[in-house]
Amino acid sequence: MKGFASRVPRALQTGSMLKCVDNTGARALQIISVKKYRGVKKRQPKAGLGDMVVVSVKKGTPALRKQILNAVIIRQKKEFHRPSGLRVKFEDNAAVITDPDGNPRGTEIKGPVAMEVAERYSKIASSAAIIL
Repeated sequence: MKGFASRVPRALQTGSMLKCVDNTGARALQIISVKKYRGVKKRQPKAGLGDMVVVSVKKGTPALRKQILNAVIIRQKKEFHRPSGLRVKFEDNAAVITDPDGNPRGTEIKGPVAMEVAERYSKIASSAAIIL
């Protein structure tokens, strides 16, 4: 896993709702915790673009509901800066359900994926339709 060239703010905290944009059957996810988050004592863990989070499935197929899974955040509403000076923001907060290694469980991803995520997770990039 590579680091980011751009400055991505950690805009999502525990309890935030995400849209699931793959074809696993889940529709809405809630963040429980953030993997590899190193913070201050009693501070809520925060996640941003490209972070792996532990999520609970809130809406979806009955087989997936109430399950605890890993996911990678591929879009966030909060704008971020790229080294070229470009500012990027998306319409929604979205994630893809993955295994602990970062390989997606679904076979296709709906909507755009941020270029920073595509550089970090190559398997997500290969199943994405659009990379911005």
